[in-house]
Amino acid sequence: MFAYGIIPPAMFGTMIIFMLLGFPVAFSLAAVGLFFGLIGVYTSHFDPSFLQALPFRFFGIVSNDLLLSIPFFTFMGAILERCGLAEDLLEGTGQLFGKIPGGLAYAVILVGAVLGAITGTVAASVIAMGVISLPIMMRYGYDMKLATGVIAASGTITQVIPPSLVLIVLADQLGRSVGDMYLGAIGPSIMQVSIFLLFIAALSIVKPKLMPPLPPEAREPMSWRLVSRVLMGMIPSIVLIFLVLGTIGLGLATPTEAGAMGAVGAMALAALHRRLTWPLIEQAMTSTMRLTTMVVFILIGSTCFSLVFQGMDGARWIEHLLTSLPGGVVGFLIFVNIFVFFLAFFLDFFEIAFIIIPLLAPVASKLGIDLVWFGVLLCVNMQTSFMHPPFGFALFYLRGIAPKEVKSSDIYWGAFPWVAMQLILVVVLIYWPASVTYWIDQAKPDTSNVQIEVPAIEQAPLNFDTGPTK
Repeated sequence: MFAYGIIPPAMFGTMIIFMLLGFPVAFSLAAVGLFFGLIGVYTSHFDPSFLQALPFRFFGIVSNDLLLSIPFFTFMGAILERCGLAEDLLEGTGQLFGKIPGGLAYAVILVGAVLGAITGTVAASVIAMGVISLPIMMRYGYDMKLATGVIAASGTITQVIPPSLVLIVLADQLGRSVGDMYLGAIGPSIMQVSIFLLFIAALSIVKPKLMPPLPPEAREPMSWRLVSRVLMGMIPSIVLIFLVLGTIGLGLATPTEAGAMGAVGAMALAALHRRLTWPLIEQAMTSTMRLTTMVVFILIGSTCFSLVFQGMDGARWIEHLLTSLPGGVVGFLIFVNIFVFFLAFFLDFFEIAFIIIPLLAPVASKLGIDLVWFGVLLCVNMQTSFMHPPFGFALFYLRGIAPKEVKSSDIYWGAFPWVAMQLILVVVLIYWPASVTYWIDQAKPDTSNVQIEVPAIEQAPLNFDTGPTK
């Protein structure tokens, strides 16, 4: 009872305290795990033979083919962030919608979705959209809260739109196919973009002064030349998206192979824009190395923690705690999403995915919850971690590139409506699982009409008469 009732909660609480104090997550996890492991060995509540599995787990991390796709997708996003693709897309799309109130906001959301599908990283999308569009919005009289909010939100769409790094990590932690996670995220991605666009449309009708159209002198006349310029900016990007996602969805390539093709395609797009230079490649390689190193060290730390936690029967404690919640499956989902939402105030999505998801997945599976749906649902929830204080990284990115006249209070207050819209999508997914599972079911071949006929084989009757007995 001592081990079941005290040590697992103490481990969990100590981990949260270390993180709130600002210690590095990877080293905090490893330290907490090993410290409580020694306590467990001393009090005879933990078998020291468990620790012999640590080297094998470390080797499993560095030899995981699925996680190898992370540096490829990161490199692809880093290249495309700097090759001028966002500038071309946003300029042309802004001109297409420039005549109507909120035209620039529409352009930011749509280009943010396209950029998110290409880069797969929030930082790349927010920084690119902020550098390009925020000065233009300020120049033409956009409300500051609206401008900063729509830019930050357009970057966080990247979390849900494939080939999101979050979906890759969740697939690994849940033991599910990356292709299924990507297919399951299609519906929520479309709904998230639609909710954002509907919000801008409603606000442009109620308060058009918050988002005035471009003045006549700043507009280009509508022509096929303008349309073709936008299409020429989008078509290569769409081809790259289908090259990466289509090969995964059709089962023609693994995520790692598709990521490698995406990295080559990103360099090809940069060369197409005449911006593929050695400094560009060097910067992309540096940012890829930093992110990949961070992921590996967090994984190693979380492995130390989870091994000791499991050895202390922490999984049974979590299971008992969550399966006894009122409301059954819906009660479990509501509690988990509230819990993850508040954890996102202090932890980023990598930390939540590597620490919390392995504890929740067995309980969800025991309750009969589809783990792909569960993963996409939590992915939508975790995108709020980039948008709300005190550690909303999208807000930090925007603060870093915004002009001095933009107040930090405007950035934070501008994020609240978009966080609310993200939570609305969480509620929709809880009560409408088909929004995730529909695309997965459509991709599966229909075997209901498949008939396998086995030809009848005539066999001579067996003769058991062996002759007269002697």
